Amino acid sequence: MSDHIRNTGPMLTSPRCGAKTRCGGACRSPAVHGKKRCRMHGGAPRSGAPKANQNARKHGLFARDALAERRQIRVLLGEARSLLEGMK
Repeated sequence: MSDHIRNTGPMLTSPRCGAKTRCGGACRSPAVHGKKRCRMHGGAPRSGAPKANQNARKHGLFARDALAERRQIRVLLGEARSLLEGMK
């Protein structure tokens, strides 16, 4: 064994990453300086999507028309449920 003294104080007191792991728990890695995530969860330089990413909403799941259509379907289903409840 060596007589080297480890200085782990700054590592232990640094802010932790705010990401969730696959198991559902919090990531225990230290956050990158000046960011809220560790290097594996988006704190690394040039990580994440580029600004004005054209592919971010390509599927249209969150398009204004799609949201309005789902809202109408929800209202229609609610009316159908209440109609069926009234028939009992």
